Amino acid sequence: MSPPSGVGLPEALERAASSLAADADAIRPANGDPSALLAELSPEAAVRVLRWLLEHQPEDGSELADAWCEDEESGAAAVLAVDEAGLAKAGRKVLRRIRHRLRSRGVEIPEAPPRPTVATLPRVEEAIDAAVLSPLDPRGHRAVFLVTSHPSGGARVFELVLDEAEGVLDCRVYSAGRSKVRQFLKEFEGQGAAVSAPSDSVRAWIARVATIEPKGRSAPRMFSEWRSDLTRCAEGTPTPGELAREALGASEDPADLDRALELVREGQVGPWPPAPDLLQAIVAKLDELAEGTLIVSPEARREQADGVLADALPRIYVEPHGERTAARFEEAAYGLWKGGSEDDARACLAAAASFRSGAPAESPLARTMLEVVLEPALRKLEESAEAAAGAGQVKA
Repeated sequence: MSPPSGVGLPEALERAASSLAADADAIRPANGDPSALLAELSPEAAVRVLRWLLEHQPEDGSELADAWCEDEESGAAAVLAVDEAGLAKAGRKVLRRIRHRLRSRGVEIPEAPPRPTVATLPRVEEAIDAAVLSPLDPRGHRAVFLVTSHPSGGARVFELVLDEAEGVLDCRVYSAGRSKVRQFLKEFEGQGAAVSAPSDSVRAWIARVATIEPKGRSAPRMFSEWRSDLTRCAEGTPTPGELAREALGASEDPADLDRALELVREGQVGPWPPAPDLLQAIVAKLDELAEGTLIVSPEARREQADGVLADALPRIYVEPHGERTAARFEEAAYGLWKGGSEDDARACLAAAASFRSGAPAESPLARTMLEVVLEPALRKLEESAEAAAGAGQVKA
């Protein structure tokens, strides 16, 4: 059977990556760019990839060989190192044409293409597999740095921004030397609340968050490209938050719940606001009360505000929002636990349990979190009522 005709170099290289598993991590980041691919591959890997294309996708192999020959050192060397023995006619024709062109440009062509050899054993380096997490910020976002060994040496760093309610928000990939990566991770952890975590548990958390795809937004391109690497873990692997729950237990102590309320009021955890459209609607109602022509006592204004919040909470905590809030508290607990604040970690685990054990909208924590988010609008409403009362404008 003759090889298939050209499918386009990017697609042909993706097929090569699927067949050459050892070289896949160096092939894919180049995104079909011949120069970037040559820079990613070792000399031996470059020969393997080009030979695979000449054998299976000769038209695309010809395109890659032509591009690499523009680099008369490493590119041309890779092309000349391909042994035509065993290649089909189409692949042999490509190699002979390339060699003739190089010879006409004055490039010395060896009588027999040298087989790739290794003069010395490569230095064996310890594999890198590490992860560092930032705390959840007030919106519920968390930065994640996942570090793995690079096939050609050094390290590959994945920087992600994740949210339990919004999914994967950003994904970037870098390559760097091992010493620089270690120094960066050390400095990142040293900034304060960032903590290290088992990489498999972080991948399990990424896999869970990756299932969330809000309407109108797809996953970042780099995440889609590296998804299998970033979510690969054994079934049942616990996330960091689940590790905290396993280690500390799911507290239901009222004192822990009281401490969770304090953490939210103090701004140390949460408040993780509801969806923007819901939040805007609540703020609009509170502003309408503050600017209304009917002037009532501050106590009556507070009752009106209580009514707005009581009406909003059941609309906010429609599942899965309650479960996602519980998961956020658990993930916050991991950071506090590993950061040395075990009591606060237990408080967050108690908060998570409270959101799972009853109606989330009826939780005092849910009410407190909403009040913290709406603090400017509530203050404006209270100030308008107090000003009216001070001016003697309150109606009986």
